[in-house]
Amino acid sequence: MHHHLENSKFDAKIEHLEHLALMALQGPTASTALQKLTDIDLSALYFTMQTTGKVAGIDCTITRCGYTGEDGFEISVANDNAPELMQSILDQSSVNPCGLGARDSLRLEAGLCLYGNDIDETTTPVSATLLWTISKRRRAEGGFLGSDVILGEIKSKPAKKRVGMVIDGPPARSHVEIFADDKGEQLIGEITSGTFSPCLGKPIAMGYINQEFAKNGTPIFAKIRNKFAQGSVAKMPFVPQNYYRPN
Repeated sequence: MHHHLENSKFDAKIEHLEHLALMALQGPTASTALQKLTDIDLSALYFTMQTTGKVAGIDCTITRCGYTGEDGFEISVANDNAPELMQSILDQSSVNPCGLGARDSLRLEAGLCLYGNDIDETTTPVSATLLWTISKRRRAEGGFLGSDVILGEIKSKPAKKRVGMVIDGPPARSHVEIFADDKGEQLIGEITSGTFSPCLGKPIAMGYINQEFAKNGTPIFAKIRNKFAQGSVAKMPFVPQNYYRPN
């Protein structure tokens, strides 16, 4: 990344800020809880917008974002002030602490990729169904890193596609193989993330399968502990996303 920035025509740099902590306040009542602690008008702060100000009297940077599919905020604060700020937020009656296990089930319900699991240096935005990240101008002009492969896949379709899956059985974790049959004769893909969905009350997963099996509703079989659990390709997000956007 540094190499590409140094050779870029843009004036850009990366600065590693070790003195800052980051906490995420997420969920339907996140804005109500945070508004009680700040003079910032949160109703004017839409999804992906950022501002600076005081929360519970502490200087913070607030971004209306998060990786849960819910409305919420990521709050950046100096390390020394982080415990005090965290306690002020937890003192709100609607707020409870949680960890990355909750974040992981929520982001999977929202159909969001986790880098290193669902996307990495070997995946393309086309196969990962993330083409929205490449603007029309970029697609027309090309000339960006990986453009030869990516623009080629846009025209010809990739061999595999990231899809959602609902499994009738135990949760199917990453690296579980997906077959077109219950005998293990036709391997068609692999799960990259899977868990039990608390919101839906059943196991869900995402992964990559051969393009011809990627249509919603297509039956699939996951090989879990040498047994085949039937499931089907499902539309993502599994649970509707609730980002705060202008009407």
